Amino acid sequence: MSATARLPRRGRTRLYRTAALLALAIVLIGFSRTFFLKFLFEAPPPLSMLTVAHGSIMTAWFVLFIVQAQLVAAGNVRLHRRLGAGGVVLAALVLVSGTATAIVGARLGHSPGPPPHAFLAVPLGDMVVFAILAGAGLLYRRRGDYHKRFMVLAFAGMITAAVARIPGNGNIVLGLLETLLFCAAWIAWDTWRERRLHPAFAWGFAVVAISWPLRLWLSGTPAWHAFTAWLGVPG
Repeated sequence: MSATARLPRRGRTRLYRTAALLALAIVLIGFSRTFFLKFLFEAPPPLSMLTVAHGSIMTAWFVLFIVQAQLVAAGNVRLHRRLGAGGVVLAALVLVSGTATAIVGARLGHSPGPPPHAFLAVPLGDMVVFAILAGAGLLYRRRGDYHKRFMVLAFAGMITAAVARIPGNGNIVLGLLETLLFCAAWIAWDTWRERRLHPAFAWGFAVVAISWPLRLWLSGTPAWHAFTAWLGVPG
């Protein structure tokens, strides 16, 4: 009998629940000053309706992941699948609201340092990576071992913005490195437990890691500049 087979269901799902709670904590801390507790730290103007909608949708996505992991741990696969149907709609809303928020922010000149048209490659890249990984998770929804790992990376790959906003960070590059470390630690634990690197984690992590140098390269090309100009983003 393998080491994995000897583990009870609760033990096999503990990693996912723990990491999901940790990721949610990172999001709550990272966006506490600018979203969740903005009224305590910043004066008006208030958040736009688009920002509130996007923040609420993203929070709902993180909470749903935790609920889904808990349902699997409890053996309630039927309810897990029912909620998964709603999760598809929520994932679509994440893509729509995230893309719209990124474009509007770039049009208004919002950026942590780089020119807004160049920085736009970062949040739009997040949306592309999320679509790939969440889409793979949906495609493999009947293969539980693949499904949960693709969804885990779709979930974890979205925390870079929150990590970069944690007091003391303030750097998107540092946020990226810490996100990759978070994912790598997660994968390493799973690989040690399963005695092998699961293909879903191998391919999924490659998508997350490779996307970043591609974004940096793309953001400096004339084609990207033309694209962002078409979107109405100042160059």
